[in-house]
Amino acid sequence: MKFDRLLEGNKDIKRRDFLKLTSALGGIALLGNAGNVLAQGKKRISIATGGMGGVYFVIGGGLASILTKYAGVEAAAEVTAASVDNCKLINAKKSDMGLIMADTGYDAFKGLGNFKGKPLPLRTLSVLYPNLMHVVTLEGKGIKKVADLKGKRVSTGSPRSGTEVKARRVLEAGGIDPDKDIKKDRLGAGESAGALKDGKIDAYFWDGGVPTSSVLDLSASPGVKMVLIGHEDLIPKMTGKYGPVYYPSIIPKKVYTGMENDTQVAAVGNLLLCHQDMDEKLAYDIVKTMFEHLKELAAIHKEALHINLKDGGASKAVPYHKGAAKYFKEKGITVPV
Repeated sequence: MKFDRLLEGNKDIKRRDFLKLTSALGGIALLGNAGNVLAQGKKRISIATGGMGGVYFVIGGGLASILTKYAGVEAAAEVTAASVDNCKLINAKKSDMGLIMADTGYDAFKGLGNFKGKPLPLRTLSVLYPNLMHVVTLEGKGIKKVADLKGKRVSTGSPRSGTEVKARRVLEAGGIDPDKDIKKDRLGAGESAGALKDGKIDAYFWDGGVPTSSVLDLSASPGVKMVLIGHEDLIPKMTGKYGPVYYPSIIPKKVYTGMENDTQVAAVGNLLLCHQDMDEKLAYDIVKTMFEHLKELAAIHKEALHINLKDGGASKAVPYHKGAAKYFKEKGITVPV
């Protein structure tokens, strides 16, 4: 769990370097399995994740660890700008699969939003866990609702990330033009938390699992009173315009230090997506291995406790890969292909 904190903030790390690193370590938890990682003849696969301050990075590293250990492949997680970038990496076959928010995946498959007119040949392997939108500020900033962000300096997430996509939609539903009504920064999870703590921004958006390490660290910082802004009232406007991919959820007060109340927020499912051309047996083995070793994945990050067969086969955003569909069928679940 501390691996992402050790690397968080290293903006100079390159994708190829990180692939070498995670191949050597087997994701996050394979330090004791170097023999497996170095075995010759294994197919190499990569998992596009997200920034080092977010849950995608940890979950992706954990999944790489499990696949390397049990699925007969050499898997490595890679740092990316998250959802939008991951869709493009899969489409270009530079990544074999990626963690992607369902709203971004839906847009990519349909050729909407950032992918307007250019639908991508993506397929679902499984639904993972839900992403909860954190609208983070500090006490004393005078921000109690999304509309109060007008005129403030706000980070909307890394460029081309799922956080940025969803943040713009939350702002829009709150009556704010994200290009005109705020002073916008586009920082990742860890950078945003640091900028808020240092007084460089007034608030930031982060869409991820709970707890997210960088938000957790911010909430526990001495002299800081972190506040999360509820926005469940904006969900009807978001779904009315962008489809039924958002739903209400709660960030419990016990999750982050100093929280006095539960926060009602907009949630979206996370998908594990791949290219439609992925080998059918490989897709089957990936899904089977993940579900058979969820306890190990949950030991790396507890968001994996929210991964289950029923929800795994519940996506309507992007059709399933035939290999994944075969596994779900064996478990009595029919998925769209």
